[in-house]
Amino acid sequence: MASSFEKFQKRRVISSYFSVVLCIFIVLTLLGALGLFVINTDKISGYVKENIPMTVYFKRDATDSITKAFGTRLANSGYVKDSKYVSKEDAAKNNPDLMQGSETLLEENPLLDSYDIHLNSEYVQADSIKKIEVELRSDLAVGDISYDNVLVDLANENIKTITFWILIISGVLAFIAMLLINSALRLSIFSHRFTIKTMQMVGATKSFIRKPYIWKGIKLGLYGALLSIAALIYLVYWLDGAFPMLNIWEDWIPTAIVLGGVLAFGIIIALISTFFATQRFLNLRTDDLY
Repeated sequence: MASSFEKFQKRRVISSYFSVVLCIFIVLTLLGALGLFVINTDKISGYVKENIPMTVYFKRDATDSITKAFGTRLANSGYVKDSKYVSKEDAAKNNPDLMQGSETLLEENPLLDSYDIHLNSEYVQADSIKKIEVELRSDLAVGDISYDNVLVDLANENIKTITFWILIISGVLAFIAMLLINSALRLSIFSHRFTIKTMQMVGATKSFIRKPYIWKGIKLGLYGALLSIAALIYLVYWLDGAFPMLNIWEDWIPTAIVLGGVLAFGIIIALISTFFATQRFLNLRTDDLY
């Protein structure tokens, strides 16, 4: 009979520990995923900005030597990420619907030679683009410049808004994480409340009683954090394969900082929660244990 009861108690303790580790794992994984998003916000916003095109159209009398010289100028500038020369013949091939009716009405190709340009992300700001536009228009061979200034403004505003709310959500989730982990560890300690009080009644000091429970809490926090780190590493590899342009794993230092933060947070919050949970039962009277 006693053996059955001991087995029941052992299963209950294991189930309690498993619940604590699972809770720590889930919360830290969500928190770590948000951390990864925050540190890669600049890369994500940069990718969005660098895919907003600017097109420079040349005047009809611009010669090949002029367009080639202009291309060299773009390549040597610090604000151009990449550029592609599009001749009016290539433009006609790329827009067959536009050319279908023009061929019978006009004697020559109405399209113009142009350069499709993508700017470096730090220059995709309203004031910076305006300065670049003025500089490019100073070239006498340039006929017109077009870009979606509304899209530029939206990209910058939305990125700021998203970053702000992600930081708010991260703070709220960190607070919830502390509450959940603290509650899970308190429930785990709750099952040992009579053992704690018995040890105290026979003369054991509070620090002596707390020590094994704190070490157990640290181990549970460590296990949950390591599982979370494994899940986050898998997430990083998956994102790096799905979005190679972000080069998340190539720049590994910020990722390592987030993973280290997850490990430290899991251990520290487990230590603090176990300390206060144990202290609570140490300070209770025997009658209050029931």
